[in-house]
Amino acid sequence: MNTPKDPRSRTVLRPAAALLILAAVFVAVPDAGAQVRRDIDILNTVIRYVKTDYLEVPDPNKSMAGAFEGLVNALDVLSGYLDKAAAAKYAASRTAPLKDVGAIVFKRANAFPLVIGVVPGSPAEKAGVKMGDYLSALDDRSTLIWSLSEINAYLKDAAPGAVKLRVIRETTTKEIPVTRTDVYPRALTYTPQAGTAGILAVHHFYAPLAAEAARTVVPAVKALKAPLVVDLRDCYEGDPAVAAAFLNLFLTGDKAGGFQKKSGEKDVLSCPNPAPLAGIPIVVWTNQATMGPAEIVAAALQDQRQAKVVGIATPGVASKQELFPLESGDALLLTTGVYVTASGRKIWGAGVTPDVAVEPGKTATKDYLAKTTALSSGR
Repeated sequence: MNTPKDPRSRTVLRPAAALLILAAVFVAVPDAGAQVRRDIDILNTVIRYVKTDYLEVPDPNKSMAGAFEGLVNALDVLSGYLDKAAAAKYAASRTAPLKDVGAIVFKRANAFPLVIGVVPGSPAEKAGVKMGDYLSALDDRSTLIWSLSEINAYLKDAAPGAVKLRVIRETTTKEIPVTRTDVYPRALTYTPQAGTAGILAVHHFYAPLAAEAARTVVPAVKALKAPLVVDLRDCYEGDPAVAAAFLNLFLTGDKAGGFQKKSGEKDVLSCPNPAPLAGIPIVVWTNQATMGPAEIVAAALQDQRQAKVVGIATPGVASKQELFPLESGDALLLTTGVYVTASGRKIWGAGVTPDVAVEPGKTATKDYLAKTTALSSGR
């Protein structure tokens, strides 16, 4: 029997099919035979109890859809089984920022997503969403088994629109309606700052970031001797290719690292052009919401330019995902590579460790500036 490309396309998928699929996934794992047999026995028992003792006749399509979603979502924090709408949003978000609510979240398996950052001036901040909040539901849909990618896709859209957040804060639960908008209308903001070559705040890694930085920032700072601050705080999305183009302002050649694949091969992030800021000293600012392409930039500058990183350790989700469409319009989003610096340092799961940490409760820009000034003066 041929397994359908889309697990939701059959009217009925029998328990035996589920067992065969799970066995096919796990039996290739070395030395896992005994565990696989035990797991299949448990699965078979669960299916039998559901068939004979559950109060209703289960919907096989719904049960199998849940099984496949659980299987893929359990792989890692970013892999996920995306429905048609989420898959379309994810595909659109690979090339340009969508409208968003401004709540930056992180999620572990079998846990509600945690708000780890709130974009200043965003709808989420104005509505009272705070760091440390848990989002237990979006529009009354539980987020417990969703992947981080599913949650991010739901929070975004190409058009303005409302979404209701169910927030758990300490011992209380509240409903907070927010409206999606352009939380970062520009890719970057450059601000002159005494004692530095200025603060280059990168908001996201989408085009035309590198071109805009080359046009507006490079002429202003390339002759300066003080360090340029690359502020990556709350920078949580973008395209790794744009991150490489941005790095090419500071690095040249094959020094940006790459994505290590299952085979052990590495897709290199290349910086082929001359780097106009190759000689300028750099300080990088990070926080717990510095994620993905921003982690790539922070790690590469720390690794190859000996940039000092000031701030908070990052989550460690620098990686490459690929979208595999299914016949129904749903899709599998799978992590196919993890970022490794040119020196071989893996960022996936480890994050970027700051050279100079900021203390909890002292994370305002003035606190980062104080650490940066002390670093520059050698104190």
